[in-house]
Amino acid sequence: MKTTSIMIVGVGGQGSLLASKLLGNLLTEEGYDVKVSEVHGMSQRGGSVVTYVRYGDRVYSPIVTEGECDFIISFEKLEGARYAGCLRKGGKIIVNTQQIDPMPVITGAAEYPENVLEELKARGFDIDDFDALTPALEAGSAKSVNIVLMGHFARHSGIPKEKWLAALEKTVPARFLEMNRKAFDLGYGE
Repeated sequence: MKTTSIMIVGVGGQGSLLASKLLGNLLTEEGYDVKVSEVHGMSQRGGSVVTYVRYGDRVYSPIVTEGECDFIISFEKLEGARYAGCLRKGGKIIVNTQQIDPMPVITGAAEYPENVLEELKARGFDIDDFDALTPALEAGSAKSVNIVLMGHFARHSGIPKEKWLAALEKTVPARFLEMNRKAFDLGYGE
């Protein structure tokens, strides 16, 4: 099997590291060789956070190079645009339409770009964009956007939902499991 490369991108505090841990646990249980690498940036100040997850029969490096990524799972639309160049031809960006202003926008030094996703679509990128915040709130917390997105991605993964839920149970603390199970179901489309 060829190596599949996934980037999980977002803003510090959105739970991208938990999402990558869930994905890594699931893929390991499926018997793949899995490599996960985290790049934190200014994550504690709302900065960009990137996690690379690569899996296959044999994976030699966790790093995804430009033009090599099969999927980008973006927790925020500007972050999806920031890393779109890493996508391979035929790859897909799954993106939460939520807007989180980066520090330069907050301080007034820059403006949040308009029509970010429309521009990516016009350039030929395959974008699966949807509002992950509303179902996260329905599940019980805005912090479950990460699990809503993983539920949405699960449909593209080729791995049965039951196995995702088993991995979720092993990854998420018990006190948050019910909320995260609901978030996953809502993202999956139930």
